[in-house]
Amino acid sequence: MFPIDFFWRAAQRWPDRIAIDTPTGPIHYATLASRVKALAAGLTALDPTLQSRVAICAGNSADHITALLAILACGKVWVPLNPKSTHPEIARIINITEPSIVILDAVNQELLKGAPGAWVYTGADSDTSARSMEELIHLHVDAPQPSFELPQEAIQAIKFTGGTTGAPKGVMQPYRAWMANISNQIQVWGFDEHERYVVAAPITHGTSTYIIPILAQGGCHVILDGAGAEVVRSAFRDRRGTVCFMPPTLVYMLMALPNASRNDFPKLRRLIYGGAPMPPEQVRKVRDFFGPVLGTTYGQTEAPQILTVMRPEDFEDPNNWAAVGRPTWFSDVAIMSPEGKILPTGEIGEVVARGDLLMNGYWRMPEKTAETIIDGWLHTGDRGLIDERGFLYLKDRLKDIVITGGFNVYPVDVENALSQHPAVHECLVFGLPDEKWGETVQAAVQLHPGQKADEAQLIAFVRNLLGPVQTPKHVHFYESLPRSNVGKLLKSAVIQKLQSPA
Repeated sequence: MFPIDFFWRAAQRWPDRIAIDTPTGPIHYATLASRVKALAAGLTALDPTLQSRVAICAGNSADHITALLAILACGKVWVPLNPKSTHPEIARIINITEPSIVILDAVNQELLKGAPGAWVYTGADSDTSARSMEELIHLHVDAPQPSFELPQEAIQAIKFTGGTTGAPKGVMQPYRAWMANISNQIQVWGFDEHERYVVAAPITHGTSTYIIPILAQGGCHVILDGAGAEVVRSAFRDRRGTVCFMPPTLVYMLMALPNASRNDFPKLRRLIYGGAPMPPEQVRKVRDFFGPVLGTTYGQTEAPQILTVMRPEDFEDPNNWAAVGRPTWFSDVAIMSPEGKILPTGEIGEVVARGDLLMNGYWRMPEKTAETIIDGWLHTGDRGLIDERGFLYLKDRLKDIVITGGFNVYPVDVENALSQHPAVHECLVFGLPDEKWGETVQAAVQLHPGQKADEAQLIAFVRNLLGPVQTPKHVHFYESLPRSNVGKLLKSAVIQKLQSPA
């Protein structure tokens, strides 16, 4: 059995139910299944090779979901491309994975400029001379349900994590991991045929792990009519949304909307946050506003989404608010010492995991894979402890990373970008806690003697190189950055000074 089989079974069982609720009308399971079969046949006609890569660079839409399901249906490997990335970053991923087909929104064609392979456009607004999804579906409208034979260790997706100025790491997620994720999502959240999932966070990221679980149970995905917190509120208020995964940032934005109240979310059953921590005081405020519906999961691209889970009932005890939950099915989570010893309850060390949810490794990076998976254990780079009840508490990160608004930012990438400015002598990049974003990217800069640059100039410079997500919110100027007695820059001293009361 493969992940796509959950969808085929649901379409057979509930052909007349709505699978995707779009701003222009509903798409029923029978119609969606027919479109997925036809598009899968079209993709196979373009490239009949099993396990060839197909990239998608698109915003959230019914076409995006259809394309993803079609890739799963014909035994190909999904490579998500974030439309908020830069052209150089997209080009690196394309060059590494060598997709034979690229599916894209017309608005993203400049991002993909120069990408090889067959281009297939979503939507109806692309150039009429270009190949479109609708054309492929029309050509193969009578295609049968596809089938293929591959082992459970075969790759279902290559999702990227890591830097943008160094070599990005392509995480090979096998069928095995997707099957474990689907089973866990259904089991822990109790999804059923009445679910209406509000597609708020990008499908290229965490939302992708909810597509199949919702469809497997006969639920419906609600596509937003635009972007922003107000549109999300409307989806809950007017379109009966029941569940959503989103970063804490968006949760706070919903609460801050004019005249916002719990009445705006009449059918909400599960509000799942992830991608960034939520401080206990914010947990209190969110639960006071939304009620006992809050949940969260902990995972990584290397062990997608749901190594541990905090259900709403776990949040009933305030002592649990700093935890990220207990392990889910098919996974072991433990704490390990630097010497490779599993530590007892209550001791702090590196969080490690093993089981069905783990990646196969990094695409064409065996050395990096060997550094990350040792004796079957994935080394997460996070430090934490497990209490006597099995709850995991994260303490800090071994890996130098900032999580802002649910997106990972690697300081070395921003430092490398800042260092390209002619006025910058040295710099440090780090994250500071932020009520809205979880963390914000910050920079400390020492200029060359006699050189001038202000905060706005440096922010614009980085934004042009890396895009908005990785751009510092603030730049702090130093005549001389703090150093250790051996001359090493002291990031901790900068952070401590900025966090100290004036």
